[in-house]
Amino acid sequence: MITTALTFDELSTLMKQAAGVTVDARELEKAPDAPFTTLGLDSLGLLGIVGELENRYSVALPTDAERCKTPAEFVGLVNNALRTGV
Repeated sequence: MITTALTFDELSTLMKQAAGVTVDARELEKAPDAPFTTLGLDSLGLLGIVGELENRYSVALPTDAERCKTPAEFVGLVNNALRTGV
């Protein structure tokens, strides 16, 4: 079981590295329910982030992870998977 949790700061970094989308972490924190599409991140970019997290933590994320619509939904799903190992 992993004790680390994904933060909006880390998500912002991953969005830049895996998808080439630059979003300030404070923007994600202020509007966690803003759709990824309005932030410039599409499902393919989110899939790249999912792959990076799976490699980093050696945990398979749920198959619907790349279908998350908002940063809050994605962070919640990832952190739940990291806590439970599922």
